[in-house]
Amino acid sequence: MWSNLSELLHMVTRWVHLIAGIMWIGNSMLFNWLDRNLVLPENPKEGLIGEIWMVHSGGFYQVEKKHLGPGQMPQTLHWFKWQNGITWLSGIALLILVYYMGGASLMTDPTVSRISSGKAVLLGVGTLVAAWAAYDTLWRSAIGKRPQLAFALSVLSVLALSWVQFHWLSGRAAYMHVGVMIGTIMTGNVWMVIMPSQRELVAATEANRPQDPAIGYQAKQRSIHNNYLTFPLLFIMLSNHFPTTFGHALNWLILLVLTLGSAAIRHLMNIRFTYRKWLFHATLVFFATCVAMLGFFAHPQGFGRARRAAGGAPALTWDDVEPIFRQRCQRCHSRYPTDAVWHTPPNGVVLEEYDDVVRWKERVKLRAVVLRNMPLANQTNITDAERDRIGAWIDQGAKED
Repeated sequence: MWSNLSELLHMVTRWVHLIAGIMWIGNSMLFNWLDRNLVLPENPKEGLIGEIWMVHSGGFYQVEKKHLGPGQMPQTLHWFKWQNGITWLSGIALLILVYYMGGASLMTDPTVSRISSGKAVLLGVGTLVAAWAAYDTLWRSAIGKRPQLAFALSVLSVLALSWVQFHWLSGRAAYMHVGVMIGTIMTGNVWMVIMPSQRELVAATEANRPQDPAIGYQAKQRSIHNNYLTFPLLFIMLSNHFPTTFGHALNWLILLVLTLGSAAIRHLMNIRFTYRKWLFHATLVFFATCVAMLGFFAHPQGFGRARRAAGGAPALTWDDVEPIFRQRCQRCHSRYPTDAVWHTPPNGVVLEEYDDVVRWKERVKLRAVVLRNMPLANQTNITDAERDRIGAWIDQGAKED
């Protein structure tokens, strides 16, 4: 009963997270696109900043951006906030369900550190709080008025906190916590800076007071920050489906390249209509370089991730490797898993009987032998010799007897 309820809870939470994320990021990208494409007509109305005409859904739309004078508040005003709030809250719920519950078994990896599960959870939560505090303090200080310096210090702060996570947590947990760290910064921007600025804007208009341009500038600045963080966050949300990234020996470097490359693409999209040619081409070259580096880093042969050659290995049969699968794999990959987290076999992969293993042998070889990122966080302490034995058995034809 509990396993069914747990799976249902995971499914609903992920569904809500996905839908809310699409709505939040979609709105954010639309408004940033509108700001970049507004034009001022020849004879603008008073207070008009710009306008744009669009065609969609069988009709024409005219969108205007304007300064409202004191007392000009419209009767109905639409706000955009709950999409972000629900995305962040459902993301935190998933972090708790997947990583913090079940003994926090996915948080640690004995090949990375010997930190306890409890301390790993405290470290994860602590870095989330520290990331927002450091970022917000920096941009509210006098340094925030020097964007280039503040940007460099922000990147260094995030890198430092990320290094702590990769130094102590499993690769998968570190990836997710970097993602939640970015999402927390973006959510803090919405609720702690952008929303208060908008409330002050509305309050000033309703009270017949002049609007403070500095407040609007601060909100716009944080909105631009969120715009550039969007693509890196989207990748990290999906990264647990790509073990060649978080499971690689250089997982931190792969994440850095992906983050910089995806932010460069976001920049390319932002400047594509108003760019200086050299800047556009430089950004394009930078992204292409990131892609090339990613291909090099992620290759399993590049940094000793592939198993050692099995030349000269004795002839092996199912009886020689079955105890390895039983001891190291079947806690999760059985018809009725005994693992605290997985109550059904992950991705439907069952490794109990000979026919089961033969069916999945290529995936087993890739994940357990070549990439060596299964079992997750090596929770069952499989040895290199056992990995090599599985690889040799598969290379010899995965014979039953």
